[in-house]
Amino acid sequence: MTDHKILLARDISARSESMQAHLIAIRRDIHAHPELGFDTVRTAAIVEQELLRLGLTPQTGVGRTGVMVDITGTQPGKTVLLRADMDALPIHEQTGLPFSSIWPGKMHACGHDIHTATLLGVAAILADLRSQLRGTVRLIFQPAEETPESGAQAMIAAGAADGIDVAITLHNKPELAAGEIALTRGASTASSDEFDLVIHGKSTHAARPHMGTDPIIAAASLVTQLQTIVSRELDPANSAVLTIGHIHGGTTHNIISDSCLIQGTIRAKSPQARAHMEDAFRRICAGVALSLNTRIEVNYQRGVPPLMNDDALIDALEPILSHQFGKPVVAKPSSSFGAEDFSLFTERVPGCQIHIGSGAPGRDDHLHNSDYQPDERSIHAGTQALARIAIDLLS
Repeated sequence: MTDHKILLARDISARSESMQAHLIAIRRDIHAHPELGFDTVRTAAIVEQELLRLGLTPQTGVGRTGVMVDITGTQPGKTVLLRADMDALPIHEQTGLPFSSIWPGKMHACGHDIHTATLLGVAAILADLRSQLRGTVRLIFQPAEETPESGAQAMIAAGAADGIDVAITLHNKPELAAGEIALTRGASTASSDEFDLVIHGKSTHAARPHMGTDPIIAAASLVTQLQTIVSRELDPANSAVLTIGHIHGGTTHNIISDSCLIQGTIRAKSPQARAHMEDAFRRICAGVALSLNTRIEVNYQRGVPPLMNDDALIDALEPILSHQFGKPVVAKPSSSFGAEDFSLFTERVPGCQIHIGSGAPGRDDHLHNSDYQPDERSIHAGTQALARIAIDLLS
């Protein structure tokens, strides 16, 4: 490692360390006042006030309640986008922490409060070191990552992705010890599509089944056949998950119903597997309808695509992060089938998601849990990682 890189790593680490008490206080304030979906008005105001304090000029109301700010270097160059999500989850907090949510039924159980505080730390470092940048860093604070109506889509429609060359986000990961950094090759998260099926039959008395058409029999056949797409049609190394989450049919014991509702999701780790799942899903629905003399009404709703990490970008980030943290950071495949609307940015430009360890000693935490207590040291690690990446990519 060159002397310049050693000095840069030390400088970024020291700057991040000096502001940790301030960033943790911001995080705890946001944690105590969680907001859902696009209703991140208070959180966005905190972000705006902090960016203004740093001498920056944020735009508010981007994609309804998003915040965006550009930090431009002294020389022209590319534009790197860094994103933090701001919204919480409709979960009632059970942590008992002194800064627990004051609002029943709302909680930062996915660590977006950590992400927001981290990106504010990055803003402070880059605002001071902008003379080292050749190009622009665009910081966006996004609402509605956890909702079907995507905040990323809203911010993109409002211009947040215009002119960007690279897009990077981070996510806390309690399966890793606090401060650990993880990169992923290939898909970081899966696509998330939903379906609603209504199987139409013909009602009759349970004692006279020959006089009707039973949609529940068709539903039972459909549930088992749909699972064969994953088990028998996909390469196990490029698999998918199909889940039936809801079935409702009939009203009482002795009537064959007119219809049966089936709802579920399909998740895939590549565009190819996603397309195959949808095609096979529709084919099996048509086949069951024909074979069991029913009519199946299919409402298939495509959600966010898989978040595909760019291999060339990952190759560039491995040495950058290894230099910053003084130890090897090597990309590995991901086993996650969670979904992430940052994929709408990485569909447009090369990008990736970085994972920051947030596991606290002696705990076995998981995201979207009412007792989730991430280690706040992850803020220090995330701040260093994103600030160093931005400087090195634009130097």
